[in-house]
Amino acid sequence: MPTLEWIGKDKVVNHHLDVPYRVLEHRYTYRGNGESGPEIQGGNKIIRGDNLEALKALLPQYEGRVKCIYIDPPYNTGNEGWVYNDNVNDPRIKKWLGEVVGKEGEDLSRHDKWLCMMYPRLRLLQRLLDDDGAIFISIENNELYNLKLLCDEIYGPRSFVANIVWQRTYSPRNDSKGIPTETDSILVYSKVPGWQPGRLERTAAMDARYKSPDNDPRLWKSGDASAPGAATHPGMVYAIQHPITGKLLYPTTGRCWTYGQEQMLSFMREWAEYELRPLDDYAKRTAVCGTVPDKVPLTIDAIVLARPFEEIKEQTRKRYDDGIWPVLYFTNKGKGGIACKRHLDTVENRMVTNLWPYVEVGHTDEASKELKAVFDGQAVFDTPKPMRLLERVLQIATDDASIILDSFAGSGTTAHAVLNLNKQDGGNRKFILVEMMDYAESVTAERVRRVIDGYADVEGTGGSFSFYELGEPLLLENKFLNENLPILKIREYVWFMETKTPLPDTAEVESFLLGLRNNTAYYFFYERDSITTLDHAFLERIQSKADAYLIYADMNTLSDHELERHNIVFKKIPRDIARL
Repeated sequence: MPTLEWIGKDKVVNHHLDVPYRVLEHRYTYRGNGESGPEIQGGNKIIRGDNLEALKALLPQYEGRVKCIYIDPPYNTGNEGWVYNDNVNDPRIKKWLGEVVGKEGEDLSRHDKWLCMMYPRLRLLQRLLDDDGAIFISIENNELYNLKLLCDEIYGPRSFVANIVWQRTYSPRNDSKGIPTETDSILVYSKVPGWQPGRLERTAAMDARYKSPDNDPRLWKSGDASAPGAATHPGMVYAIQHPITGKLLYPTTGRCWTYGQEQMLSFMREWAEYELRPLDDYAKRTAVCGTVPDKVPLTIDAIVLARPFEEIKEQTRKRYDDGIWPVLYFTNKGKGGIACKRHLDTVENRMVTNLWPYVEVGHTDEASKELKAVFDGQAVFDTPKPMRLLERVLQIATDDASIILDSFAGSGTTAHAVLNLNKQDGGNRKFILVEMMDYAESVTAERVRRVIDGYADVEGTGGSFSFYELGEPLLLENKFLNENLPILKIREYVWFMETKTPLPDTAEVESFLLGLRNNTAYYFFYERDSITTLDHAFLERIQSKADAYLIYADMNTLSDHELERHNIVFKKIPRDIARL
């Protein structure tokens, strides 16, 4: 598999492992109508801070749980003021990370910087993604092909789903030089190969093609009664006698009948009395199959009228004129070939393709007007995405209880789309937004507040969200625990590092118990102002019955024999607390 190389890659490939784990500090929870309240566990989140550190902070609660990720990272056009905020100390990288992002299109250091910024973030996003989830990345041509190779390396080329082409503008500029660009790309990758998007609702234009010329109460349109594959299915090539003209009908060259013979016979018996009878038509069937003669059966039953045609032709003509024809019917006012009715009520919703025109998902001008409507006509953000674009992503990539993450949140369109969709279908989708810039509060969170409450003439969606900032690191540089942090945050981290699952609520079950998993009881015997010791006295306090025990404490006075006899694994605080 081809890989992408750039200056500094060797220093960022594992950089996500060196990012400190910081706790999320809850600032407030907005519940609508100007009301605030306590933090809602597992609720909607808006996080202000560097998204690399924020993604690391989300791992204990959300690793492997996010169904859909949408990100709109900087396009790196040379005209943006995006901030690279990683602390990479290698002198080679510091030299060019400290420089202003280049304005020239061929300034390779600008592309190197962008790749170094994206790589560790994509690695953490991949960890957060559910096995049944997908990531959607908006991008322009400047970095499209670099991003494709980057994602192939991180997610795997077999996890590539599509390069969606979004028609972002409805009116290209006439003063542009060269070939004006009307589209952006959205790269889609899944966590594991084989991901399938949901289907879209059918449009009125699609349904309008279904009619009922025979007065069938179920609308239908004409379909083919034959299918490709005569050469490989010669047993499905045979004659069917027309009940109105008496002619013998065969599939066209290279095709065979769509349904099995018993089913075809059943359909034809809705017109008249039919039977299976062999005909001397080997040469005709061989010509239709278009294959070597020895692969075509010498004889095969045809579907023919059970009574002489002259006796039933008036009856079948009347059957046609009466209407509500069987599934197999005849074209050209009853005198043509065999066709198949495809009823509207049996047709699935439409498949999504990689072409998303603006008439279906909106354009940039629409997005700007939407945002201005929320903010009383003010232009508070330069490059928002249209809500319909995000709603399309949610429609094909989430269910009504999914978690959706946007770590380049910008103006908050993703949250707006989630709240809208929840209101429409009564869903309980949850969003997580991350934005490092100062407008995380004044634009991103403010937009969500106004969407919840309603704005202009738009009714509010309802809902709530909690606002967070990145707090202190949990493990200090000297590898000691940061005792300024709430003990609950430390317990969540330790449990996650042991089990890779969110911490269960065991506060009222037993002191120092983190939880039970796979017949193992996990204890974190920690007190901020005293030294804790795993000894006989602590053993007597253990109430949970399990096959094995893993116990953290500052010290241990039990012998190896006693630990083995009680099936205990001792881990020393803070030495044995793993780094995320």
